Amino acid sequence: MRVTGLFFAWAAALYYAVATIYWFVAHEPVGTTAIALTGGLATIVGFYMLFTSKRVGALPEDQLLAEVEHADSEYGFFPPHSWWPLPVGLFAGVISMGLIFAAWLLVLGVVGLLISVTGWLFEYYRGDHLTW
Repeated sequence: MRVTGLFFAWAAALYYAVATIYWFVAHEPVGTTAIALTGGLATIVGFYMLFTSKRVGALPEDQLLAEVEHADSEYGFFPPHSWWPLPVGLFAGVISMGLIFAAWLLVLGVVGLLISVTGWLFEYYRGDHLTW
């Protein structure tokens, strides 16, 4: 994590330098703000990585002589397949159309999104297929 944190810290310094140079060359506030905010995001990620690396310690990817086998730990459970992202995306689209066209469509989209997110969240607590 330390190497990644240093990478982001160097990237943040580079973005701030580019934003400064861009301001003096172009005098364009929108592009300068975008580059400076990119530097701010890199600063936040770099600070988090460096701060966390002190507590976690050296990871296998931080050691020069580490082997591939040193990093083969359990990273978590990832489901092999799920149909729930489909209705989540559908109802997110209905919400966006409801914001444009009609309030009743917005309400329908919010209700459907809540049901589909709940189904996605609890899909492994009720068996293979959720029955309605």
